[in-house]
Amino acid sequence: MTLKQSKEMAKKACQALEDKKAKDVRILDISEVSVLADYFLIASGSNRNQVQAMVDNVEEKLREAGFSPKQVEGYNTANWVLLDYGDIIIHVFDEENRLFYDLERIWRDGSLIQAEELEV
Repeated sequence: MTLKQSKEMAKKACQALEDKKAKDVRILDISEVSVLADYFLIASGSNRNQVQAMVDNVEEKLREAGFSPKQVEGYNTANWVLLDYGDIIIHVFDEENRLFYDLERIWRDGSLIQAEELEV
């Protein structure tokens, strides 16, 4: 996958999260610090239903754009749902687990970027 495709996918995912009123959406560019992916998207919802709605919307919007996840973990409990799209990995948390796992701190070597920086 090209960097242009990664940016397009991350931008669409970010918009899909915001469409469902995601809280505190963060985009981390980890391309310089990890071979795992180019981007981490991290967002939170206030309850199980909202977290699942956010995940459903991301999957739908990315599927429409021709992208499908390699793996989805945690959907049923919706405490922390991980959507692995290869070059982007999307983490959708409930508020409590987001604070507990604090991925922003763990991945602080990555660069926090704004959605506008994903313009292709």
